[in-house]
Amino acid sequence: MSTTVAARRSRHAVVVAVLVGLALALTLVSLSRGDYPLGLGDLLRALAGDGGFASTIVLHWRLPRALAAIVFGAALALSGAIFQTLTRNPLGSPDVLGFSTGAYTGVLLLSLVAGPTVSGVLGGATTIVGALAGGLGTAVVVYLLARRGGVQGFRLIVVGIAISAMLHAINVWILLQVQDEVAMAASMWGAGTLSLIDWAGLVPVLILLLLVVPALVLCVPLMRQLELGDDLASMHGVAVERTRRRILLLAVVLIAAVTALSGPIAFVALSAPQLAKRLVNGTGIPLGASAAMGAVLLGGADLVAQHVLPTTLPVGVITIVLGGLYLVGLLLTPALKTLRTGGR
Repeated sequence: MSTTVAARRSRHAVVVAVLVGLALALTLVSLSRGDYPLGLGDLLRALAGDGGFASTIVLHWRLPRALAAIVFGAALALSGAIFQTLTRNPLGSPDVLGFSTGAYTGVLLLSLVAGPTVSGVLGGATTIVGALAGGLGTAVVVYLLARRGGVQGFRLIVVGIAISAMLHAINVWILLQVQDEVAMAASMWGAGTLSLIDWAGLVPVLILLLLVVPALVLCVPLMRQLELGDDLASMHGVAVERTRRRILLLAVVLIAAVTALSGPIAFVALSAPQLAKRLVNGTGIPLGASAAMGAVLLGGADLVAQHVLPTTLPVGVITIVLGGLYLVGLLLTPALKTLRTGGR
């Protein structure tokens, strides 16, 4: 048994190392591409601050977006891994459960409906406060509606899908009430984009994520106990519902922090944990590999959105296309297995 555990940990470490290396490579490619292309030597000098105008381009214009793609991808994947672990369902991700949509609703309500008074008081923190309030409010509503003698994963997903549909309708209604140019800008941001990110907006979100991730690491042993089932976790002395609420809160903060700056980026949280699980070939969802996979997925999607297609697109459009293909494959897998086995 110890040999098997050691082999799994070794495989996990190798997968994380490879994915981290790939994410760093994607970041370097992203920093070197654009209207002012840079070779590797020029790029390294620019990162060191010795490149003159190239340093300005890399450090002030390209680096915030490239760093956000990696960090936000990891945060989305971690959030998805938490929800899929607690719901014990591969469809249990914050975008499916409606938390991303709720964070977007919070931003729209605070910035567009509440008007300039609130924006004047909160300043640049308007989107962060709105996303956190919307995400947490949605989480409370979904949790209360799904709770019936404890929260079951399937019930949580069904309630989350229903709440997500309602919130999407509310978002559309809000956008129809404002001026066309405001609605267009909000819709572009709502598609999920990294093009508006700069250091002034990125630093507060990075600080928030740096506070959440250590708290999440401390909760990992408790989350592993919950994977065994509520009854066994209770026998081991875990306060099941209180622990579940605490972990869910951290996951919602992760998704809301990303949504506050980039808008709702779909399907990274859904697909990254399952892809990481297949690479590691373990029993549970590996958090480290999930985070690294999320960084690779969003970093690669942003590279495609910027430089591969004829027209620059919001990164959320790319993740929706890729995530849709993944979701179709996920749904077809049981049917294909049934066909191969002849229904046995």
